[in-house]
Formats: sequence, C-alpha cells, structure tokens
Amino acid sequence: MVMSSGPAAPHPTTIQPLTARSVVLSTLLGYHPPALPVSALVRVGALFGIADRTIRTAVSRMVSNGDLDVSDGVYSLTQRLVDRQARQDESCSPTTRPWDGTWEIAIVTAPPRPLADRTALRKSMGQLRFAELREGVWTRPANLVREHDDVVIDQCTVFRGHYDDAPALVDALWDLSAWAVEARRLAAALPAISGLQSAFMVSAEIIRHLLLDPCLPPVLLPDDWPGDDLRAHYARYSVTFAAQLRAYSQAS
Repeated sequence: MVMSSGPAAPHPTTIQPLTARSVVLSTLLGYHPPALPVSALVRVGALFGIADRTIRTAVSRMVSNGDLDVSDGVYSLTQRLVDRQARQDESCSPTTRPWDGTWEIAIVTAPPRPLADRTALRKSMGQLRFAELREGVWTRPANLVREHDDVVIDQCTVFRGHYDDAPALVDALWDLSAWAVEARRLAAALPAISGLQSAFMVSAEIIRHLLLDPCLPPVLLPDDWPGDDLRAHYARYSVTFAAQLRAYSQAS
C-alpha cells in the first residue's frame, strides 16, 4: 500500500486577526439559536476595533451571499451555516462506537472533476475526519457515528477494510504528537484568560483545534492523549464564555 508523503502539518498555534465577517460569523455560531440584532454584532465588533459601518457592511454582504437571513432587524444563520454550527457543537463531543478493527475507505471514482468539486471533497473529508492516504484515497478507523454528505457520496465509493498494522497506518496519517502539544497549550490557557476579547480568540482556537482531532479509537491513541481533557475543559468554560458574550452584546 502506498503511503502519503507524511503526517499532516501541525495546527498553527495562532489565529490571524479577525475580519468583520469572521466576527459576525463566530458570534452567531456561538449562539443558540444563532440570531442577533445588528446592534449586538456591532458591539462585538467594537471589541476588536472594527467600526460600526464595517460590521454593517459585512452583515449586508453576508445576506446577499446567502450566509444570513434577516427578519424584523434580527440576523440569523442560513441553514447551511446552522449545519456548520451543529458540526462545531459535535466537535466538542463526537459520537463514537466500539471499534471492530475495520477502516472506512473512500476512493474517488467520479470522472475528472473541476477544481471546485475537488476542493469541496477535500473540505468534506476534513469535516468527516478522514485522512488522505494518497491522492484520491481517504481512510480512517470506522469508530465514528455520522453520515457521509452528498459531496462524498457523489464523488467516492466508500467501503470498509482491514489493515494489519493499524498503529503504523495511524503514524503515517496523523501527527498525534503535534496535536497533543497544542491541545495541552490550549487547555492550560483557559484558566489564564483575562477579558472578553482574549476569551473570544482562545475559544475560536479551541474549536478549530477540536475539529482537527481525528477522534481515533482509544486503542490507537497514546495513553496520555489530551483530547477528552480539552473537550471537558472547553465544555465547562464555554458556558461561562457564552453568558459573558451574550451579556456584553445585548447590553444597552
């Protein structure tokens, strides 16, 4: 079996400065239900030095682009982004099942595709926590409970198989050491957070990092794997952060 050139690059430890669009999107993704008046979004933007007019322009563009709906002055995520919110929430507590030793294998069997389709497939595979074994071949242990989306179904044939040396395959597909180092850094950062702006940034980092967790069966993970620990820390912290953000954004 041909392996990829090596494990995926480690996740960067910093986030680029937030744009007006990313502030609006991140704020709504943190709300249940994901709907707020523009005045609340403007207040959150002010935390990052983003002008009122810039936030309002971003909101208008997001409505035009199909990211947001608006009704009676309240802006809410469209269904596509509500689905993204559900995936984000799921990342904190993925649904698993006992592993029977099999692997999910997805092989691209569609005819030659345009770049947009190939990009969409790569994005879907990342969301489904697959790793690329080689070009057009994706795999992971079959221990997650979730449905494959239409992008995968339309472009790939998916089946199950076995691999004799599962630990070696894991080492080839994921850089677990790099993920663990970053997870421990983020968990340690939570108690030291001071201020809503820092909380916003660290929360965004944690969510991004949890989405990169391959969620492997325990038998394939190091004994000191910090995935569950980071999830538990963030689940407790996110309740406080959400309350603080809601109070700030809705203050008169």
